[in-house]
Amino acid sequence: MSRLQLTPQQLAFMDTFGYLVFPGLLSDKIDRIIDEFEAVFAQHGGGHDGKPHDGTARSCLVPFIDQSEYLAALLDDPRIDGIFTSLLGKDYNYLGSDGNFYVGDTGWHSDTDWSGRMRGKPPRIFYKLALYLDPVTGDTGALRVIPGSHRYGDRFAEDLQQTLRNSQEQLGISGAEVPAIALNSNPGDVVVFNQNTKHSSWGGSNRRRMFTINCTARYEEDDLPYLRNEISAFARFWIESVYGEAMLRTATPQRMVHLQQSLGYQDHLIAEVQKAKATMKEPSRG
Repeated sequence: MSRLQLTPQQLAFMDTFGYLVFPGLLSDKIDRIIDEFEAVFAQHGGGHDGKPHDGTARSCLVPFIDQSEYLAALLDDPRIDGIFTSLLGKDYNYLGSDGNFYVGDTGWHSDTDWSGRMRGKPPRIFYKLALYLDPVTGDTGALRVIPGSHRYGDRFAEDLQQTLRNSQEQLGISGAEVPAIALNSNPGDVVVFNQNTKHSSWGGSNRRRMFTINCTARYEEDDLPYLRNEISAFARFWIESVYGEAMLRTATPQRMVHLQQSLGYQDHLIAEVQKAKATMKEPSRG
C-alpha cells in the first residue's frame, strides 16, 4: 500500500476550517482495532487507574496505542503516516495517544494552551487523529467542531475563546446550541483536527469508546523548551516515559524517527511525576 498523500484541496480545507474527515479509511482494520482496544483496557483493570469503568466519569489511559503491538503499528500504516507526513513533514513527532471511555457531554474547548505559555504564540500546531469505535451522531456524542476556530489571533477565533465556556451568559445559548458542524462517525472512519479547533460533544452514552493519536512537527533548536513543556504535561498521567513498552520494543527505524526527539528530552519526567502524585488523588482523566 502506497503512502497516502493529502491533496492541495485537503490541505487548504484543513488550513481554512481546522479539520478533515476520512470516511471508512480504516474499515479494513476496525474489527481488530476494537478487539485490541478492549484488550488493552481489560489488561489495565477495565477503566481508569486500574479500576473498572463504572459509567460515572471518563476513563482515560495514556499512552494508549503504545500498550498494544497492533495499535502501535497504526503509526506505521501508510494512511496514518501519510496524513501526518502531509501535514507536518516526514520527520514529525508522535507525542502521545489516549484511550477513552467517555461519559456524557464534553463542553467546548481547544486542546491547546491559548495563553502561549506552554506552546508559544501563536500556539505550536498539533494535529489530533481520532477514531470512534461506536456509531455516533451529533446528538449521541459525535465530535462537533466550529470551522475556522483554530485561527489564533483572528477576531472570530478570539471571540470564541472568550465566550464559549460561558455561552449561556455570554451568548444566551447552551453549549449544545452553539452553531457547529457535527462530524457523524462510524467505526472505521478517521477524524483529524488542529488542536486549536474548538470542539465538543453532546448526548453521548456512558461508555463511548474513542482513542487518539497526536503529532506535531519536529522541534527546532530554539523551540526545545516547548518540547520539555509538552513532556512535563504527561506527568499528570503518572507515566515515567512518554512512550509505552510495546511502542518502543516493536519500533522500526522509520518509526523511531517520530520517537527519538522526545526520548532525548524526557529526563525530567520522573521528577515531574513525583510532584504530580504528591498533589493528585489519581492520574488525570484527560
